[in-house]
Amino acid sequence: MRTMKKRLTGVAVPLGALYTKDNSVIGEFGDLKPFADFCKAAGISIIQLLPVNDTGTQSSPYSGLSAFALHPIYIRLSEVPGFDELYKSDAKFKKAYDDFIKGQKYALRYNYEAILNGKNALLKMLYDATDEGKTGKAGTELSKWIRSNSWVKDYAVYKNLKWNYMQASWKSWLDTDRLKTKEEITALWNKKAFKKEHLFYAWCQMVADEQFRGAVEYVKAAGILLKGDMPILMNEDSADAWACPEVFNQDLRAGAPADGDNPTGQNWGFPTYNWKNLKEADYGWWKDRLKNASKYYDAYRLDHILGFFRIWAIPEADLNALCGHTEPYVSIKKSELYELGFDDDRIRWLSQPHIPTSAIEDITWNHDKAHQILAIFCDKIDGEELWRFAPAVKGSKAIEEADLSELCAPETIGRVKQTLVDYWSNRTLIEIAKNKYVPLWTYGQSTSWGSLNEQEKSALASCFDDLNKKNEKLWKKQADEIFETITKAVKMIPCGEDLGVGIECVPKTMDAHKILGLRVVRWCREWAEAGQPFVPFADYTPLSVTTTSVHDSSTLRQWWEDEKESVKAFVMANAECFGIETGAEDGPLFTAPKEEIEAKAEDLANSAFAPDIAEKLLQASATSASQWFIPPLQDFLYMDKSLWLDNASDERINVPGTVTEFNWTYRLPCALEDLCKNQKLIEKIKAVSQR
Repeated sequence: MRTMKKRLTGVAVPLGALYTKDNSVIGEFGDLKPFADFCKAAGISIIQLLPVNDTGTQSSPYSGLSAFALHPIYIRLSEVPGFDELYKSDAKFKKAYDDFIKGQKYALRYNYEAILNGKNALLKMLYDATDEGKTGKAGTELSKWIRSNSWVKDYAVYKNLKWNYMQASWKSWLDTDRLKTKEEITALWNKKAFKKEHLFYAWCQMVADEQFRGAVEYVKAAGILLKGDMPILMNEDSADAWACPEVFNQDLRAGAPADGDNPTGQNWGFPTYNWKNLKEADYGWWKDRLKNASKYYDAYRLDHILGFFRIWAIPEADLNALCGHTEPYVSIKKSELYELGFDDDRIRWLSQPHIPTSAIEDITWNHDKAHQILAIFCDKIDGEELWRFAPAVKGSKAIEEADLSELCAPETIGRVKQTLVDYWSNRTLIEIAKNKYVPLWTYGQSTSWGSLNEQEKSALASCFDDLNKKNEKLWKKQADEIFETITKAVKMIPCGEDLGVGIECVPKTMDAHKILGLRVVRWCREWAEAGQPFVPFADYTPLSVTTTSVHDSSTLRQWWEDEKESVKAFVMANAECFGIETGAEDGPLFTAPKEEIEAKAEDLANSAFAPDIAEKLLQASATSASQWFIPPLQDFLYMDKSLWLDNASDERINVPGTVTEFNWTYRLPCALEDLCKNQKLIEKIKAVSQR
């Protein structure tokens, strides 16, 4: 592991956002070179990228198609070996390339799908002109590269199969292709009939690797560190999930439990890791992943670092996250529930949802129809108008996918299904394994919990508290074992995205393994204290990265314009940074009249965002005790109003919870050539970086 010597200022930017006058299509590996020139001039010491791994047809960089493969969309076609010769000699290729360039003129958002398809077609034409493309045999250079990157065989076979299945998920493929052993994948890789296609994908990766390495060397020669981004999870539809099933729990999906913003939780759709298998293999897959990344990066960001401690795991059969549980977990044994005074009937009442006939009859207004509908999913309790879900129903997907058209009017089908889905999670306990239970995250809202007397509630609550303490020990043990192995496998500096983590062992464990946490200035507040004051910058832990915004948040400009309470509180906490005299030196925070200072702070907070405000916000944030200060490039650009877009929302990278062409396709508002000439902005950034 690398050691950190001094505080540094960096900048975060998606690679695709970079724009040069020679390249108006999408930011590419080679664009890191002029960007490094700009950073060097501005005193920036770190460039942080979003993930650059292949994501296939998904524009989100966190929806990885491979943990190892680079995204071919970032290849610069004009620098591919053989480009000049083919452009001059092949009229068809020349026209296709010229049409592609002309069709993808600079815009504030790039067209991901069009660029992906266009580049893939042109790369195929370039490949067909190579010896490999003509003969279907790997030349010396490509053979050597493949031997050094053995993962590419799985990736290439997967990509070719996915192409043949018209990009459908591998889970929908024929069984003969869906379930492959390592030996079968190797045999398929070597199959002569497919060799040319397989080598195409390997060739693309070699080209991408060479271009990225060339850019990396330039960046490092400029004295700048490169920080990558490592999504913790892999897409269910990925080469890794297909070729390495032992690494994943295919029957569980990762997500997040219910909260105020997400009352049914979040189901991200990604499989969880089988840490038991990974541990037995000495975490080889993770170590290989990090070693591959270390070819390019000096530091790396571990996305959702909480997932190394515990992940919120949702049964594959469920749609929402309400019936999820932590993985790993400590369970409550049935015998322990007996000791608390609960017999089998009471345990069944707590762990199995009970649905009254009236719940459906109130929607259908037909008793017999309600019975018919409930009988599809449930078993009736003898002598009662009460039902329990049948053992064959494993999750809410079965409810949503059921055809009720013959039993319900079209306008009531949705209500009936939603009612059944709601009842599915209406329980206090989840039977996680035979005679073993864990509490539902929202158990306090369940019918069965509400029916308990105070003594019973107190007994169960005490049991749950004890369970939480045991879980924390288990989660810390798992994280310690993982970090002890994987962080020492490479010299890169590890950083962790630990936002919103309310588990005591997480910061202590990260510190012990020298993993930098993340501090987003606007969210660094003492939330449990009256007035929720901002944490002083001097109190930030040194083992952290401070930033003003992240790719999933609003920008600095949006925050100032839209969150006035937060802005006012920040200005009050940092009054002197904004030129508001407090009279405080080494004494109390305020020696001047607090009412006067508060009035000035409120006036400033309510004023329009402006370059000088951006400058003060950045300068104040740069004084944090964090090891690194890495804001997004957009926030730096706010110090020059000519670089603002008309609509502040257009400057965002991503809007969580939405899937649109807007997300992840941001481009800089000016060419890098012009940015390098913007001496006024460069000097302002330099002043921030030197604080």
